[in-house]
Amino acid sequence: MLSYFFQGFTLGAALILPLGPQNAFVMNQGIRRQYHLMIASLCAISDLILICGGIFGGSALLMQSPWLLAIVTWGGVAFLLWYGWGALRTAMSSSVELASAEVMKQGRWKIIATVLAVTWLNPHVYLDTFVVLGSLGGQLADEPKRWFALGTASASILWFYGLALMAAWLAPRLRTAKAQRIINGVVGLVMWFIALQLAADGVRHLTSLMG
Repeated sequence: MLSYFFQGFTLGAALILPLGPQNAFVMNQGIRRQYHLMIASLCAISDLILICGGIFGGSALLMQSPWLLAIVTWGGVAFLLWYGWGALRTAMSSSVELASAEVMKQGRWKIIATVLAVTWLNPHVYLDTFVVLGSLGGQLADEPKRWFALGTASASILWFYGLALMAAWLAPRLRTAKAQRIINGVVGLVMWFIALQLAADGVRHLTSLMG
């Protein structure tokens, strides 16, 4: 059964490593050392729910509801554009230190709402967990399926806690004005790039529905 665990772990790591909304938010909060372990926990729990949902049958629901997928996609596009604009505005601010200080004043509940949004309003996470993991893990027998899901979830847990702790450790070097401009600029551009990709996918999806 360990072979199924490592298959799930390897695939989970491959899906979670690219920079996306979740990773960017965890990294930024780690640099600020602001609720970063709580955020890593919320991301890991959310991924666990999504992974289990995809592997144990949720993929069929998403594939049978094209309008639900369209709603999730366009909601994600809107959120990523808004989030990316906030990051770019901070990067272009005449006083990035003051802009960062304003962000640090965010309360716990606002941060929780944001991390849930970057997770649950990101259509890529449903494609990864429901389509990719669901199509592969869903074909396995019950016992291998559980080990496959455990391996995938373990990769997610290790990644989010590792990213949060590493960012917090490097915080003294990454809190400089120059580093903050670069980080926020890269995050903003990545968010807009993902949003444009999702919008293009959404247009094709709507065209196929209308056709």
